[in-house]
Amino acid sequence: MIDAAHPLVGWNPPLALALLAMLTAQAFKFVTALVRRRRADFTRLVGTGGMPSAHAASVTALSTAVGLGQGWDSPLFGVAAFFSLVIMYDATGIRRAAGMQARILNRMLEELQDYHTLKPERLSELLGHTPLEVVVGAVYGALLALALHP
Repeated sequence: MIDAAHPLVGWNPPLALALLAMLTAQAFKFVTALVRRRRADFTRLVGTGGMPSAHAASVTALSTAVGLGQGWDSPLFGVAAFFSLVIMYDATGIRRAAGMQARILNRMLEELQDYHTLKPERLSELLGHTPLEVVVGAVYGALLALALHP
């Protein structure tokens, strides 16, 4: 138990670790894009999709930290774990499907431009994740929480 004089009083490990996992996963995407394209793509700092899933990393870090702090059999861990699974399912299911639909619509707009005067707005195609991106993000988030949880 931490006493009131401890410097970490007021620090919320689950929240801090979830934010750290999200920020570092996004930073990894930015650095990877920088190395591959040899130019800075700042949308990778806030954009969705890509390896690893920052959503999976953050919710898994959150759930792991709650489990470590409150107990693996606590109702709070159950709630955190359940919502983590919902978010990861959404990332590989609904958001990924929306990205595939955006890709098809963008191709259709490009073909229509050959015959019509259009000023189409391109849809974002990088919305969801492959299952591998989610698994890597989840493993990263869990390991980060296990390593840094007080």
